[in-house]
Amino acid sequence: MKKAAIFLANGFEEMEAISPIDILRRAGIDVDIVSINSELKVVGAHGVKIEADINISDVNIDLYDAIICPGGMPGSTNLRDNDKVISIIKEANSKAKLIAAICAAPIVLDKAGVLDVNYTTYPTVEKGIKSGTYQSDKKVVVDKNIITSAGPSTAIDFAVEIVRYLLNDHSAKNIQDELLISKFS
Repeated sequence: MKKAAIFLANGFEEMEAISPIDILRRAGIDVDIVSINSELKVVGAHGVKIEADINISDVNIDLYDAIICPGGMPGSTNLRDNDKVISIIKEANSKAKLIAAICAAPIVLDKAGVLDVNYTTYPTVEKGIKSGTYQSDKKVVVDKNIITSAGPSTAIDFAVEIVRYLLNDHSAKNIQDELLISKFS
C-alpha cells in the first residue's frame, strides 16, 4: 500500500489539505496527517481544527512514498520556516519520492532547493520563488517527482494527479468517476 504524509501548519488552506486527504484515502492510499506544531491540533486559515495523526518529529521518510504541502497563509510560510520540514523534503527528493505542493506552498519547495522544475502556484507567489519555471496557465503541473497546483479551486485536480502518480491512470479515472468529475467535465 502506498503511503503519503501531508504536513499541516497553523494557517493551512483547508480545501487544499482536506481534499487530498479524502481523495487519497478513497483511492486506498494511507495518509498520515502530520502536525508541525508541538501539539497534534492544527488550525486552518478559516478556523477549521484538525487533529493530526503524528508530529513531524515522528516522520521517517523511508515509510512514505509522498510528501504533500497544502498552501494557505500563514500556513505556507510556517512550513517554509520549519527546519524539519525543509530537511524532510530534501531527503524525500534525494530518494526520488513524490513531493507535492499547492497554492503558496511551492515556496517551501523553493527553500528546500527542489523546485528546479516546471511548476505552478497561486498567482503572484511566483515573484518570491527563485528557481524553476512558472507555468501560469496550468491548474496542475507534474514534472519529474514534483506536483504543483495553483490554488483552492484546483485541490481536487491536484489530488487526482497525486493518485495517478502514486497508483496509475485507472485508479485516477475511478476516483474521477466516483466524484462525478468525469460526468461534468
